[in-house]
Amino acid sequence: MRAGIWFIGARGSVATTSVIGALALRAGLTDPVGCVTAHPALDVSALPGFGDLVFGGHDVTTVPVAKKAEQLAAAGIVPARLVQALEQDLDAVETNLRPAPAAATQAEDAALIAADIRAFAERHGLDRVVVVNVSSTEPAPPSHPAHAGLAALTAALAAPGKVLPPSSLYAYAAFDTGCAFVDFTPSTGARLPALAELAAERGLPYAGHDGKTGETLLKSVLAPMFAMRNLSVRSWSGINLLGGGDGASLTDPQANAAKTASKQRVLHETLGYAPDGDTRIDYVADIGDFKTAWDLITFDGFLGTGMCLQFTWQGCDSALAAPLVLDLARITAAAHEAGHTGPLEALSYFFKDPLGDVDHALHAQWETLRAYLAGLGTGSDGGR
Repeated sequence: MRAGIWFIGARGSVATTSVIGALALRAGLTDPVGCVTAHPALDVSALPGFGDLVFGGHDVTTVPVAKKAEQLAAAGIVPARLVQALEQDLDAVETNLRPAPAAATQAEDAALIAADIRAFAERHGLDRVVVVNVSSTEPAPPSHPAHAGLAALTAALAAPGKVLPPSSLYAYAAFDTGCAFVDFTPSTGARLPALAELAAERGLPYAGHDGKTGETLLKSVLAPMFAMRNLSVRSWSGINLLGGGDGASLTDPQANAAKTASKQRVLHETLGYAPDGDTRIDYVADIGDFKTAWDLITFDGFLGTGMCLQFTWQGCDSALAAPLVLDLARITAAAHEAGHTGPLEALSYFFKDPLGDVDHALHAQWETLRAYLAGLGTGSDGGR
């Protein structure tokens, strides 16, 4: 299966790192460290290979992807030797990137997005295209009556004004084009009743939200430990220091609120209650694409004895996110090929705020993912 990945935010750090990684894997220049689908316990026979992936996308910036790759190498995020070795391949990807459309109505914007995706698929003879949102986090949008149903949404998009946030407009355009959709951000994306109706009407799968790469990954491991040991968590507070474009976008209080809400949700849903404390995200320009998270957990043991746990997580956001983006795109393309539709709850393993009514414990999510991939490999529904 030849599969296209159409990035929203195609010239950003996460998309560029994903492209470099896939091209390097295809050329045998690196190992699939961090790719969940490289785990020997998983059946990935139904997934397109790294050599079957073709990249394109939209962005509001005009910096060529090869130049962005050089910047990432200079910052120590990707190896310079890979950027040099893949120069021609990166130039070829550049030919598939387009400026984000800006028309008089959102219906016209969606039509232009769809036209670019269709042209991309036809030019490369692609069997499936997955639209993947890796753009900056949006504020939560105001409610709109048209969000409730597809007919009302279609009519509203044809009128002047903003009905959908950008992530949701891309989800609409993706579904209208017959493409699956993955939202790696905490933005609204496909999480609106009207868009779920469109996906169902077109028979399309989608997944999200907010890739689980660092602090929340640890929460999804540690919170079940406290719950299963019947230890009472009194407070859980976290401070995140983040640079880069994502950090800069989170200086917007509304975008910051959307992100922190996504990060905290796993605690309430895993523990069964919300401990005191909160998560804070601060922008530190000097650390670039790297991030540091420090968490303090206080809890009670037997006879009310008070104790605490602290951890520090330091990592590179793009290097943590990119292999997961490739995993998600490959699995979603295979799900589409297998005829699966609606929210892919089995992919909750990858997300802070997964779609559907799912278990947030990482070990449970892993077993669900393993069963799902085994089903894809045998042609069954994989426990969907």
